[in-house]
Formats: sequence, structure tokens, C-alpha cells
Amino acid sequence: MLASPCNQTSDINFILEGIPGLEESHLWLAAPLSFMYAVALIGNTLILTVICIEPTLHEPMYYFLCILAAVDIIMATSVAPKMLSIFWSGDSAITFIACFAQMYVVHAATAVETGLLLGMAFDRYVAICKPLHYQTILTPKMMLGIGLAIMVRAILFMTPLSWMMLQLPFCGSHIVPHSYCEHMAVAKLACADYMPSSLYSLIGSSIIVGSDVFFIATSYSLILQAVFRLSSRDARFKAFSTCGSHVGVMVLYYLPGMISCYVEWFGQGVVALPTQVLLADFYLVIPPTLNPIIYGLRTNQILQHVLSVLGNCWSSVSRFKFKKSCVRV
Repeated sequence: MLASPCNQTSDINFILEGIPGLEESHLWLAAPLSFMYAVALIGNTLILTVICIEPTLHEPMYYFLCILAAVDIIMATSVAPKMLSIFWSGDSAITFIACFAQMYVVHAATAVETGLLLGMAFDRYVAICKPLHYQTILTPKMMLGIGLAIMVRAILFMTPLSWMMLQLPFCGSHIVPHSYCEHMAVAKLACADYMPSSLYSLIGSSIIVGSDVFFIATSYSLILQAVFRLSSRDARFKAFSTCGSHVGVMVLYYLPGMISCYVEWFGQGVVALPTQVLLADFYLVIPPTLNPIIYGLRTNQILQHVLSVLGNCWSSVSRFKFKKSCVRV
């Protein structure tokens, strides 16, 4: 189906409602969102900086963390600034191009992130279950192959979906009942059959997330079996603590995302629209906020280097202030 003449992309502005039904609470929601976005930016930037500048952290596990931090910054930044603009000032207009660019980045970033979580689970499996073969299995060539496979998969998933969406004419209402350009929320505004793109999105997301969750669960079940065989109680506790925190972050990422996806299809009238929008918002903001803490700062090597970087920065600022005060004297 070709785009209708009424679909003048350069002239269309969509209006994002924020969280329908909770407009009076937008200011209250803006404060925690601002805090979480600041934590996500600062935490992930620190992780990126430390891993890039510290040679001892140039290992497979830290490469995964580095890429995850970059994706988290992109994912949070693709939605949070516009959401804050809506919540703080009511600036809800977004151009057609910006809306579809946001849609592409959001969904591609989520596809990349789930692939990274699988890669990190595989890394932990090799490190714990096959420690003697770690260097021979996770070689630089293997790491590059995993990274390229994750990126190519996201592009292959998003390109057909974007093409199908761009063919839809938008002749009626341009009010999106969401706080960002979520695929289904925008597709339902089309004055043509949007079901092919929606069905493609549902099946594609289910395959990607379902397969990743299956292999992640398999990896951690094998890890737990290996942990049970450890003779040291402290080692078992440390492994359980690490795995538990990782699984917790994954639950916070996958559960709201898949619930919001399936509710669009099977839960209409059962789950209130504000709840659907909040779930979709949570899975884009909460994981980027928690990932630096769970995956990064709870890793002793990264924590030590982060504290060192912060200490050096504080010392530099203190010296600068001291010199400045001396010049004034």
C-alpha cells in the first residue's frame, strides 16, 4: 500500500499526550524522571569512561558493559528529554520525522539491549562453567562477531517495520495517547490497515525476546548448577548475589516491556491506558538507571576505578579553586 497524498510527511506534527488520564500528575512524575535520567547519564558515562581509559578493564565482560552503557544512554536520551518537556512545560508537539526517528531508535535500542543481556549471560556462563577456556572461547574475533550479530539483528528487525509504517497515511487525528512515539500508539492513528505492521512487530518481538530469555535462563541455570558444586560458602553466596541482581534487572527490563506489548493486543479494556503507558515508560527508563549500579558499580574493579576518577576530579577542582583564591589575594 502506497502512502496517500494526504500523508504530507513534512507538514505533519504529532501531539504526544504524555500519560493520558494523569495529566494533573505530570509535574509530580517529572521530578523522579529527571532524577532517574540524571543517574542514567552520569552512571553510564562513568562506566564508559572508566572502561575506555583503564587498560586492565579491556576484557570481554567489560566490553559488554561498555556497549550496554552506551546503549542505555541512547535509549534513555531518545525518550526522556521529550517526556520531561511534556511533563514540565506541556510542549508535546513532535514532527513526523522526529517521531519516526524516535520510534526507530527506541525499538532498535531495545533489540540491541536484549542481545547484550544474552551476550553477558553467555560471558558469565563461560567464566564460571568453563574458566580454563575463557580466553580461547571469548576471543576478540568472537566478541566482534557477537557485537555485529546483535547490531545486524536489530537493523533487520526494524527496517521492514519502519518501511511498513512509512507507507501508512495519517489523515485523521495526530494525537498520540503516549509519552513517546511507541509503535502501536502511532500505528493506530493511520487511516489505513495498520495490522500488518502490528502483527510483524508482535511476532518479531516475541521471537527476539523469547529466544533471548530462553538462552539467558539456560545460561543461568547452568551457572547455578556450577555454583552449587562450589565448596566455599562465601563463593556460593557471592555468585548467588551477583546472579540474583542480574536476574532482577532483567525482570525489570523484560516484564514491563512484554506486558505493555501484549496488553496492546490482548488486554484492551482489562488494563487501564495510564497503566499501559507507565509500563512502556518504565522499561525504557528504569533499566538504564539501574544497570550502572547493578552491572557496574557492584563490580569491584569498576567501582575502584570510578572512585579513583571521581577522586582525581575532586582534587583537580579543589586545586583550581585554591589557585583562583590565591590569584585574588
